[in-house]
Amino acid sequence: MSKLVFITGASSGIGQALALRFFQAGYRLALVARRTSVIESWASAEGISADSYKIYSADVAVPDSIVAAGLACIASQGVPDVVIASAGISIGMDTAMQEDLAVMAQTFATNNLGLAATFHPFIQAMAQRGSGVLVGIGSVAGIRGLPGHGAYCASKAGVIAYCESLRGELRASGVKVVTICPGYIDTPLTQKNSYGMPFLMQPQDFANKALAIIESGCSYRVIPWQMGVVAKLMRLLPNAVYDKLLVGRARKPRQTAGSGIH
Repeated sequence: MSKLVFITGASSGIGQALALRFFQAGYRLALVARRTSVIESWASAEGISADSYKIYSADVAVPDSIVAAGLACIASQGVPDVVIASAGISIGMDTAMQEDLAVMAQTFATNNLGLAATFHPFIQAMAQRGSGVLVGIGSVAGIRGLPGHGAYCASKAGVIAYCESLRGELRASGVKVVTICPGYIDTPLTQKNSYGMPFLMQPQDFANKALAIIESGCSYRVIPWQMGVVAKLMRLLPNAVYDKLLVGRARKPRQTAGSGIH
């Protein structure tokens, strides 16, 4: 039987691009999203046969919902070979505004707790089997904070640290944990950005590179690599210099999306 990949945020952006690339590589698909009709229409348009995929309706921000989707996948399709937590949101935040504390809670619920809840149903089964790959989609925005993006940057920094911790916990089990940090990917999440986006990448190009990284067993990678260099240089800048460069940067608009400055 062909390998199985479980992907959240599969109705758009990075998640959808990953689903198509894994299908092209011969994987069966377990696709998770709130907008299941969107996935059905997309799969039909791409010529993906009905017996190659199953759709699970779930809200990643609600732990019981995404855990139930994972358990349903195991019961229906078996234990996946790869699990990709791609669902995520990005919403502008201003800590001076009390209502934006709820924005931070919503962002963490989806991007952090949702990530852990996505992995949870599969860890014991993968460990018992002695194989499997858990993939967390972080962001170069998690490497250094950006004004107006406090909730998103903090959540993606949390993704990076969480996956690193989990990788250590599972090292002896045979289950691998991979962290992928996209730069700017041309998705609904970035298309409303009003500022320049260096090294902007098409979703399918990102998916091609991500598949190769996941199958290689690499534990951490920034895509595209140029953004990895930029991120490292940003990390090395003294605070005074970094702060001066970003003076006046606008608060990110109030927008949400499935995935992908990213």
